[in-house]
Amino acid sequence: MAARKEMVLYYQPEKNRQSGNDTKAAKLKAVLVRMGIRIKNISPDQVGQTIGYLAGFDGFEETEQMESPDVEEEILVMKNFSNRRIDELLSNLRRAGVPKIDLKAVITDTNCKWKFYDLYLELKEEHDAMSGTNNTETD
Repeated sequence: MAARKEMVLYYQPEKNRQSGNDTKAAKLKAVLVRMGIRIKNISPDQVGQTIGYLAGFDGFEETEQMESPDVEEEILVMKNFSNRRIDELLSNLRRAGVPKIDLKAVITDTNCKWKFYDLYLELKEEHDAMSGTNNTETD
């Protein structure tokens, strides 16, 4: 049986994108390459696709996109990671000086059916609740 290949789905908002070798994205990619982890950059026009499709799971098809909602924060979604490898990745990112990515997830049987944007909303809500910065409008 073939080993399950690790992959990271990485989304970085347009406003945060920079070029050069010393950027956050470049440092992140360098860590992933050293660890043998495949990276798939998610573009703004892909946020309406399912996690399963973006991660390359069988049985998930590309869906027609009407309009892409804005995703304003960086997201890191991990596929086929053991707990040990998650710890190793996070440790290597810290050592490489990659600034913290607040919104992170592991692909599950449940969230693989979600659209990337829906996962973003869930992660943002969880992060805001955990950090005490509740930015939801209640008016």
